[in-house]
This record gives sequence, C-alpha cells and structure tokens, in this order.
Amino acid sequence: MSGREVIFVVARADDGTIAKDGQVPWRIREDLQRFVAHTKGTPMIMGRKTFDSLPGLLPGRRHIVLTRNRQWSAEGAEVTHSVDEALALAGDGDISVIGGVDIFDLFLPLATRIELTEVHEHTGGEVIMTYPGSDWIETAREHRPADGKWPAHSFVTLRRRGEPAA
Repeated sequence: MSGREVIFVVARADDGTIAKDGQVPWRIREDLQRFVAHTKGTPMIMGRKTFDSLPGLLPGRRHIVLTRNRQWSAEGAEVTHSVDEALALAGDGDISVIGGVDIFDLFLPLATRIELTEVHEHTGGEVIMTYPGSDWIETAREHRPADGKWPAHSFVTLRRRGEPAA
C-alpha cells in the first residue's frame, strides 16, 4: 500500500453514536460539505447498510460495497466480499472508508487518517463506534458552536502514530 492513504470519514456523537434508526442522525451542513471534500475523487468503501442509507449515488465517487451477501447487488455499486477484494478494486490511490461500524473495524488496521466530526450531544443511537485509541494522535481541531439548527460540533483530524503527514 505504498503511499496510499486509507481515510475514515465519520461523524460520531459524544456517546459513540454513528447511526440511529438506520441513518446518520445529523444533517449538519458544514459536516456534509466536509464529507464531500474528503471523499470526492476517491473510491468510497462502505457496507451495504451504509450504501442503502445514502440519498442515492454520490457524484464523483465510486461506491465499493463490502457485503457478506453474495446475491446482493445495486445499480452503481461495485460489490466485494472481503477487505482484500475491496482494496484491489479500489486501485492504488487514496480511499475513503465511510462505514458502518463493522467496515470501520475491518479497515482499522489499515487506516492512516481519521476525519472525524465530533457531535457534542448524547444521541442514543443503536450503532456505536469506539473512540480511536492511543494509536492515534490529534493533528487538527476546529470547534463550531451550536446554532439552533444543529448541536455544537468539532472537526478533528487524527493520524496514526508514526504515519507521515500528507
């Protein structure tokens, strides 16, 4: 994987929630813009439930779906059944991993950077992601206050310890 970045792009509440009722529970405009900026032009690797939760195919990105279901298919999805297949299909460039939690767990050993939106609330969702551990170091943070439409949140960049900055 010489020089390739494997970038997690995820929003997570303070209680660990990344999904509630099958959806990302927030529609924070700046977070959506940040998601586009970090995923545009890269293959996105995701699980089937994450693919199903999208509003449709997202322009300017490939949708690589890792699923155990060998019969599953969807228009616009490139279907794989293993991490190695997904990586081979993605090619040599940077990739974005966008969820869900099982996909994050599978790709965590390969991840080089996490672009995290910390949503400062206790959402009470059913899909929980553990906060990245001591293998990770925070390299950037931008705080945004609550504004009535959405809760306070922070944009955080984490790099795996020992990984060079891009």
